[in-house]
Amino acid sequence: MRIIAKKILRDFWKKLGDVEQSLKSWYRETRKSEWKNPAYVKRIYPGASIIADNRVVFNIKGNNYRLVVKVNYDFKLLWIRFIGTHKEYDKINAEKI
Repeated sequence: MRIIAKKILRDFWKKLGDVEQSLKSWYRETRKSEWKNPAYVKRIYPGASIIADNRVVFNIKGNNYRLVVKVNYDFKLLWIRFIGTHKEYDKINAEKI
């Protein structure tokens, strides 16, 4: 997958150092993957939530943080839309962000 906006992840782990390794691992795994459809993502990441508008919500670092991405399966593109705590996640509309 081609991941757009890695800078969002980098800025987040610089702010909260405890999440750096978890985000780097997710990034490496995802970059090497070729997600074909939402069902494929669920097989690889059973804890992920598939939501509207081709968005996927991941629980990061033992469910301490939420990562929202938007996926274009045909072109193998993934856009980082949000990374934050559960409290911050509760304030957004993950289907629109």
